[in-house]
Amino acid sequence: MNHAKRRQFLIAAGALLAAPLAVEAQSRLKVYRVGILSAFLPRELFVAIPAALRDLGYEEGRNIEFDYRFAEGRDDRLPGMAADLVAKRVDLIVTWLNAETMAAMRATTTIPIVMALTLAPVESGLVASLAHPGGNVTGTTIQGPETAGKMLQVLRDAVPNTTRVIYLWEPGFPGLEPYRLATERAGAAMGIRLTGLPVRTLAELESALAVVGRKRPDALYVVPTGAIFTHRARVIEFAARQRLPAIYTSPPAPAEGGLMSYSANLQALSRQTAAIIDRILKGAKPADLPVEQPAHFALVINMKTAKALNLKIPQSLLLRADRLIE
Repeated sequence: MNHAKRRQFLIAAGALLAAPLAVEAQSRLKVYRVGILSAFLPRELFVAIPAALRDLGYEEGRNIEFDYRFAEGRDDRLPGMAADLVAKRVDLIVTWLNAETMAAMRATTTIPIVMALTLAPVESGLVASLAHPGGNVTGTTIQGPETAGKMLQVLRDAVPNTTRVIYLWEPGFPGLEPYRLATERAGAAMGIRLTGLPVRTLAELESALAVVGRKRPDALYVVPTGAIFTHRARVIEFAARQRLPAIYTSPPAPAEGGLMSYSANLQALSRQTAAIIDRILKGAKPADLPVEQPAHFALVINMKTAKALNLKIPQSLLLRADRLIE
């Protein structure tokens, strides 16, 4: 056999031997099971983290599977759902906000838990510190209480001479109290008189809106959690009808007709969360991974709503905006 034929024979033989090895390696590919636990975020909105994980080499159905548990706004269902994920022996649990994280922590002290949108995790007792979380919990925070002052400043930049603001919030919502206190401190420092109205149910929301209609503040500050998030269309419609400028801590609001929002950039935050998930699946321990704060914030302004309110947004604020909805 001459040299050229011998070389072709060896290549062909190598290919034949490699084929079954490749098939066997593919069959042995680790498939990670990741539990998703959320009180009210519907499955169709859970897209950013899987997309970020795809960029890191994870493909659903090939090397990762998601096991979804959505409580449809009922926090009382979270403990049972968390226990079910633990019984399914998932490799990791992703939680939204604090109630979900608390439920997961009560269900397991060994399975890694990655928080995606947590509020004040240290003050809420979820981790020992941001730098050294300890235990089996780490992840990302949606924003720090210090952003309250920035939101009020954005509101005042959009509506100059603002001195009276009513804010809608949900008492008892896990992790929210530090934000309420920070908001009131920031308002006092800026000479803004803040009045908080509690909203836990639709009935309380309607009562709060009636108060807003009577008091006629300069602007409205909305923290969309629980009933406020579920019925945010009602708040947006009310603000438009009352010709009342409103700022929201939730990015979807301006796209739905709200005036503006200032919050963590959720796409960027999802990439941060996905990177933490990736490190844990590759062997890192949650206790060794610092809880990360948002690297980027986004200001979104609905220009159509501003025009309807006869509100002229200053050019300086328009230049700072990450998105303008025409």
